[in-house]
Amino acid sequence: MCFKAHISSLVISCLLLDGLYKMEEILKQLPKKAGEKYAENKKFFKNLKKKSPKNLDYIMQELHEAEFERTDCLECANCCKTTGPLFTNADIERIAKHFRQKPQAFIEQHLRIDEDNDYVLQQVPCTFLGADNYCSIYDVRPKACREFPHTDRKKFQQISHLTLKNVAVCPAAYNIVEAMKERMGDGRRNGR
Repeated sequence: MCFKAHISSLVISCLLLDGLYKMEEILKQLPKKAGEKYAENKKFFKNLKKKSPKNLDYIMQELHEAEFERTDCLECANCCKTTGPLFTNADIERIAKHFRQKPQAFIEQHLRIDEDNDYVLQQVPCTFLGADNYCSIYDVRPKACREFPHTDRKKFQQISHLTLKNVAVCPAAYNIVEAMKERMGDGRRNGR
């Protein structure tokens, strides 16, 4: 049984599992919760970069898999509703081919160049997101979408700046980071 007053890494998961809140409520609370944890997370990642455990990739894979056994992205799709992926040239060519378009036509119809000179969507929510939270280009979606929230990436500590942003967008990323801090903290206290 989960209690609202219990502040642990599994609060959001417990809320999901117990059905106490709908996803909309979780998503409404997520930016505030992530903001409250920002300084703590930033310090944790700074320390993680200085001294990463040798088995960090294994730990992250394990935490990622465990979280996504509990989390159904189709209930959420917040990443598609609030942020846009970067489109690589390979993404553009693959998606344009899917639509039987020339890459330039796809770019003109759907993309713009951002301040970092990257191709991004002209608008969010994503043009390809349906009302049912399904992606109409799922099989050819951009690499950034396929890999989101990047919590199972090798050398995870190298993308901490991205993870700090993703915990405010993705409940699964938030839970994974909280579980990681809890697990790593327990390991240090137990002399591991």
